[in-house]
Amino acid sequence: MLDDEDLPKPPRQRLAPLSLDSLGIAELRAYIAELQGEIARTEAEISRKERHRDAVEGLFRTRGHRPTE
Repeated sequence: MLDDEDLPKPPRQRLAPLSLDSLGIAELRAYIAELQGEIARTEAEISRKERHRDAVEGLFRTRGHRPTE
């Protein structure tokens, strides 16, 4: 018998789709700015994690060998 913990978790929805029909042009532009801000924040986090990964890999790297992803 499977417990709830054994079942695969459904993918988490990151952003709920926003109904755009009722928004005016200024509201749509503001929404785009919000999304662009979130994209910039996410890209910065990716860069931070890549730098961290590279630093850790550097600790374990042997001369002339770089592990592949």
